[in-house]
Amino acid sequence: MSLGDEFLPELDASKTKRAVIDAFDKYRKCKYLTFEDREANVTAGLSDTPRGYTGTTSDQTGDIATYNVDKQNERKKYCLKVERAVARLPRMEKFLIEKRYMSEESSYINDQHIYNFEFQPPISWTLYKKYRWEAFYKLALHLGIAVKVEISEKGEPSNDL
Repeated sequence: MSLGDEFLPELDASKTKRAVIDAFDKYRKCKYLTFEDREANVTAGLSDTPRGYTGTTSDQTGDIATYNVDKQNERKKYCLKVERAVARLPRMEKFLIEKRYMSEESSYINDQHIYNFEFQPPISWTLYKKYRWEAFYKLALHLGIAVKVEISEKGEPSNDL
């Protein structure tokens, strides 16, 4: 057993990859889509049933203001968490992730474009996959979204599909 084996878990590659890609999808939505603030209803609503005193107070404006501030902060905090995790990656992995998964146009860019045209000099598909998996592994662990391989009672990885 090497020193790193006890600290670095074995991850389910396909599930971890999906989790990281989903995290970047959420990142792009938080980063690039505008947040629509809720607004208070200023006109009184008409109701057929008479309203009686319920013993509770309601602060519609306060609830809306709290929601708007909390949601904005939650989005900023998530984006900052992802950006900090990516900033800790080695240069090549960081470049790959930023170009392929963090840009506003990433939905229109494919892997082939990145390894053939963005990397200078271009790299092979095999090397690209290696960099991508290394980056995904580190990001999944840092963001807490890693999917570990489940070990059966026999000591073998389970293949529950």
